This record gives sequence, C-alpha cells and structure tokens, in this order.
Amino acid sequence: MVIVVFRSRLRRDADHRELERLGQRMFAIASSMPGYVSYKDFAAGDGENVSIVEFESLETLAAWRDHPEHQAVQQRSRLEFFDEFCVQVCTQVRASRFARAG
Repeated sequence: MVIVVFRSRLRRDADHRELERLGQRMFAIASSMPGYVSYKDFAAGDGENVSIVEFESLETLAAWRDHPEHQAVQQRSRLEFFDEFCVQVCTQVRASRFARAG
C-alpha cells in the first residue's frame, strides 16, 4: 500500500468552482485506474487542505502521477489555484483497524 498526503493552501483569487470541476474529473480518472484504493479530503480551520490518496503500489501510483490529463491539471494548478503545496509519498509499515460490531 502506498499513501500520498497532499497538503495545500489555495490562492485568495482561486476559482473555487473551476477547481471543484477539475477535482471531480481527476477523481473520476484516478478512481477508475488499476491499483486505486481510496481518496479523502479534509480542510483545517487555518486554511490548509489535506488529501489522502491510497494506491496498491508505487507502480500504480506512478501511472496516476504520469497520466497526461493529471499532469496538465497539475501544471494549471501551480499557475491558477495553489499558493503552496507539499506532496508526501509513504509506504505502509503497519495497519490496524477497530470497528464496533453491530
């Protein structure tokens, strides 16, 4: 399992509707790719956004990273939407889960 943590802050003048449209398109592509596991978004009170994406392997993540439409949106995002971002790619060392029965 490979986990990507994407932390970002938007520009004040970012077009939120356009970013949402592009985000929906990127989700549609990524979630249909082999090796995709999950995606979640979170927003902090200080304006930072965090996305957590999981893929089965570094190879399947690389296929997503290198997808031509994803690369075009990455470039556009640097120019139009983000003030800053940080991408961390991590491999899973251990996992545990608790779920209350019933």
